[in-house]
Amino acid sequence: RGFVYDSRNNLQMRGLVVLLISKAAGPSTAEFSFQHDMVSGIYSSQRSLAEITELIHTAFLVHRGIVNIGELKSCDGPLKDMQFGNKMAVLSGDFLLANACTSLAQLQNTKVVELISSAIGDLVQGIYYENSKSSEENCLTDDIGISRWKEQVFLSHSALLAKSCQAAMELAKHSTEIQDMAFQYGKHMSMSHKLHSDLQPFVKESSSDTMAFSLNSAPAILHQEFLGREAWLKQIRTAETPPHRCACVFQQLQEAIKAGKGVTSAIDLCRCHGNRALAALERFPPSEARDALANIVYAVTRFP
Repeated sequence: RGFVYDSRNNLQMRGLVVLLISKAAGPSTAEFSFQHDMVSGIYSSQRSLAEITELIHTAFLVHRGIVNIGELKSCDGPLKDMQFGNKMAVLSGDFLLANACTSLAQLQNTKVVELISSAIGDLVQGIYYENSKSSEENCLTDDIGISRWKEQVFLSHSALLAKSCQAAMELAKHSTEIQDMAFQYGKHMSMSHKLHSDLQPFVKESSSDTMAFSLNSAPAILHQEFLGREAWLKQIRTAETPPHRCACVFQQLQEAIKAGKGVTSAIDLCRCHGNRALAALERFPPSEARDALANIVYAVTRFP
């Protein structure tokens, strides 16, 4: 993992959340006889699950690094190097996924295997949706509403964490209700996290450098909903035509989105998901772990 991130950070958010929610829920009455297997209030199987979740997430990050050879230019570097890099990315990602699946089988819990396997399927489907239009000519932005955007983001960003949180509760034999609350926390917290990430180019206090943003990010999708598809495409084409075709294209579109309702609506949506995550936490007993989970939500729903 350090190699993948070039040793620049140690952030392992998904595994951390799985461990925290495991500790917040504690042992169930059904698992009372196995409490000797607990260390710091967490079962060894739950620790393994946290590692599996991180492995799967890292594997997909590696796979996402594959370069489209057809879009390469001579200034990007030698073609052979890019082809070799692609092969290494595929093999490295597959190696991590194979290790994750082996560890998953060793948990010897069919429901957990089913949950995590379905999360891997969701990730593949979500990434397919993200890239399905990228090869189409003149496809500047998806013609989707915020409800469709949320469905896609759930698949590609939220499903793994939500189902891992639920699986952690299943490993401790917690009730269906507690499993659902863990799922809801994982889902809504990661949705808030994605919205917070999408909003950064629009809410950063230092505006000296224009941050690039996706035309399919939440503020842009909401801006399109308020403005109308045709008017939004007209704004994009106006920014792209000479003499505007330069770094200031993003700045023009950024200012247009800021002037509309897209940014404020995205902030409201982020806080809405954060509140739903906090509501799910209310079903867990008060503890330091629960407070830490709540603080994660506060961190991604706070804006300048």
